[in-house]
Amino acid sequence: MSSILHITGRSSVGNSALHQCQSPKRYIRRQRRRHSPVLQVGCNAIIGDQNESIATQFEEICKEVPKKLGAFYRFCRPHTIFGTIIGITSVSLLPMRSLDDFTTKVLWGFLEALSSALFMNVYVVSLNQLYDIRIDKVNKPSLPLASGEFSVATGAVLVLTSLIMSFIIGIRSRSAPLICALLISFFLGSAYSVDVPLLRWKRNAFLAASCILFVRAVLVQLAFFAHMQQHVLKRPLAPTKSVVFATLFMCCFSAVIALFKDIPDIDGDRHFGVESLSVRLGPQRVYWLCINILLTAYGAGILAGASSTKLFQMIITVFGHGLLGFALWKRAQQCDVENKAWITSFYMFIWKLFYAEYFLIPFVQ
Repeated sequence: MSSILHITGRSSVGNSALHQCQSPKRYIRRQRRRHSPVLQVGCNAIIGDQNESIATQFEEICKEVPKKLGAFYRFCRPHTIFGTIIGITSVSLLPMRSLDDFTTKVLWGFLEALSSALFMNVYVVSLNQLYDIRIDKVNKPSLPLASGEFSVATGAVLVLTSLIMSFIIGIRSRSAPLICALLISFFLGSAYSVDVPLLRWKRNAFLAASCILFVRAVLVQLAFFAHMQQHVLKRPLAPTKSVVFATLFMCCFSAVIALFKDIPDIDGDRHFGVESLSVRLGPQRVYWLCINILLTAYGAGILAGASSTKLFQMIITVFGHGLLGFALWKRAQQCDVENKAWITSFYMFIWKLFYAEYFLIPFVQ
């Protein structure tokens, strides 16, 4: 009997061991269930902390991204960006003779010119901010570098990236007029801002105005017209009445922009030794000089429109220039050059007139 019990006991123990060996998964599950309440609480706590941390980080990113985008938007000086887009688009339309000219190749050539010019535009305005941080803390404290939203290193990276992208697109286009325009813009934009001997031309009223006038009036009209007509459309370069008028009219407009932009900045310019015309002659004189230049230009625009042989184009150009001239004269009567907010608002109004002119230029034929 004892032997039977002994054998039975051994068999029971053996079966138990065999059962554990044959069912390891079931054994592990039983062990997990035994400790599961403690482990589950610990895991839930860790997961909860991780989720909370991720949610906090995501919320911070969602708040930070719009701020950085807004800072970059201001860093690019959007009124100049809009001027470049509208100006190049208008000038690119001047060589077009019919709807047959609007091909995929022409569109691609236009986009090459526009994108490279926009990158160069960002280079010029951001380089100026990089060298004008102290002045902008007085004149334009909301700009990203002056306010501290962007570091100097960030500004330098954006300047260099814009320059490289501009030249990459220009060189890939293989357009001599476009590459020439980019090189001249690079030189004049750098000479205007970079603070080294023989440069920093913005200190001199004549050189500063010449830089802006040459780029905005001469280069934009002639170089981009030549790019579209000669490089893209493969036609002989022959200036039209529209492009000649655009060049002369924008000489007046660019001179006004160059002079007027210094009126709101007179305090910082005077403090840091920038001899702008507003510092030398006073804001009131420069203000009325700019108004008279523009009114004279609008008078010339009316005469150019009246000389058109096509009735529809004549009506558009005469009425358009007359309306813009009247709007300028009407608003100019409310002048308050001592009020910085008002004079800045009027400066932005001049840019709106600048945009509007490019809608009239294709009708001057």
